[in-house]
Amino acid sequence: MINNINPIIFQYNFISIRWYGLFLVIGIILSLYIITKLFKQNNLSKELAYDLVVWLTIGGLIGARLGHIIFYNLSYFWHNPIEIIMINHGGLSSHGMTIGLIITFWLWLRHYSPPKKEESEGVLAWSWKKIVDLIIIPIPLLAAFIRLGNFFNSEIVGRPTDLPWGVYFPRYELEPILRHPSQIYEMLIALIIYHLSFIIYKKYRNKLPQLFLTNFFILTYFSTRFLIEFVKEYPLHFGLTTGQWLSIPFILWGVWWFIYNYKK
Repeated sequence: MINNINPIIFQYNFISIRWYGLFLVIGIILSLYIITKLFKQNNLSKELAYDLVVWLTIGGLIGARLGHIIFYNLSYFWHNPIEIIMINHGGLSSHGMTIGLIITFWLWLRHYSPPKKEESEGVLAWSWKKIVDLIIIPIPLLAAFIRLGNFFNSEIVGRPTDLPWGVYFPRYELEPILRHPSQIYEMLIALIIYHLSFIIYKKYRNKLPQLFLTNFFILTYFSTRFLIEFVKEYPLHFGLTTGQWLSIPFILWGVWWFIYNYKK
């Protein structure tokens, strides 16, 4: 297979619309829709959902961009600072996004005063743990759309392979080398994690301990990310890629959380 997809949908002078940006917007809109539905099922207002999603979208994108700049290509962005704001060109780090979401959610909690009791508009008292378990459900869906955008951008390519589904990326290199479509691997795994999270929520939401879904996402997403890094074309540092080193703290946290709660 040859990936000769033009990453630009439309261009006029200096204005361009890219597939990556389109997929990112679709992912954010679907995430907002899902979070709104989940909030409604849990007697939380849609206004609360809109407010939180705006915060998380801004904070998550800032964290994802800074993570990509700092962890993967600091030298390039240091010499090309204008590219820092060109998110539609690609370049978002899932590790940076996770850190950005955590910090943003903490800031949102500091800013927002949750109701302490049932109010006239029907908004019930809630805990931050309950909110986190709801907003985490569509996060892997958003990640799937981002990875699809990476595929259209011919970036984050895999290592050479002789497997029948290997892909040649002429926009990445002129030599016709078949490579692992690592972006598609990550997209499919993210979709599986999303569907599993949604199924677990639907069947066991009244029985699960708080933060179960959050830590389920952390453990499954970053564990699979660690494994997929073995087929990515990234330089190694002490035998592992940057993405693998960054995934290890999240994996250890997820393992500790499940062991600790299982013992309880």
